[in-house]
Parts: sequence; structure tokens; C-alpha cells
Amino acid sequence: MQDFLYLRENNIKEIIELMLEAYTNSYSDPYEVLKKNSFGKAHHRLICAVDINPGIKVADLIKKLKITKQSLSRVLQELIKKEIISQSKGDVDGRHRLLHLTEKGKKISEEIFNTQKKRILEAFKESDSDEVLSFKKVLKKIIAE
Repeated sequence: MQDFLYLRENNIKEIIELMLEAYTNSYSDPYEVLKKNSFGKAHHRLICAVDINPGIKVADLIKKLKITKQSLSRVLQELIKKEIISQSKGDVDGRHRLLHLTEKGKKISEEIFNTQKKRILEAFKESDSDEVLSFKKVLKKIIAE
């Protein structure tokens, strides 16, 4: 019988700690970019989500980020006011609000991405292709739960 050492509780706790540390480190890399624009973590998450999902419905964004409409509203209105995100009515259903990054928003998102990309690229360069692909597969399975 195979011993699944990676399923032991202490190993799972270590993985959770490593995921938290990886998240903390990679999401603190763009701190200066966010700071100069007077943005925080909520702004960062919203900019990244809209960049990756242009035209996303507000309702879908709430589900994706697992936040309330109320907590999204404040940050979204701030980003719209600063012309980082634009909002339009849906083509099929005018009640849907679709979100896009403006040109200004795309520049900020690119700046954020470039600061985070350095850390990820270095880790990938020090890994073989099987490790990178396996890592991505495991992350997708964690997200799917």
C-alpha cells in the first residue's frame, strides 16, 4: 500500500502556510505602484479581475471575488471616478453592468503585472516544465473546490 505522505495533516498545514506566504509576497510586490495611485488590496484585486475578464458583469465579479455588493461598490465607484474602470450596459440585457479597464487602467494593470511577473518568472526559471504544469494543475483543482 502506498503511503500518501503529502496527505498528512502537518504537510497540508505547511502547504497552506506556503500558499499564504506566496500570496503575501507576490501581492506585496506592486505596493509602490498601488501606493502612488492611493490604491489598496481591494483596488488591486478588482483591477486584476477586470483586466483578466474584460466585459465581466458586476454580478459575476462579485461571485468571482467572493465579496458582497456593498464592499465592491465603494472600490468600484472610486476606480470609475478615477477613470481606471469604465462601466457600460449589457448588449443583451441592459440591466447588466459590464466592466472594462480604461487606457489609464490598462497602464496601471500592466505596471502591477510587471512587478509581480518578476517573482513568478524567477520561480518558473528555477523549475522544470513538469513542475510548472503540475503546479498549475494543483492550483486549478484547489480553486475548483
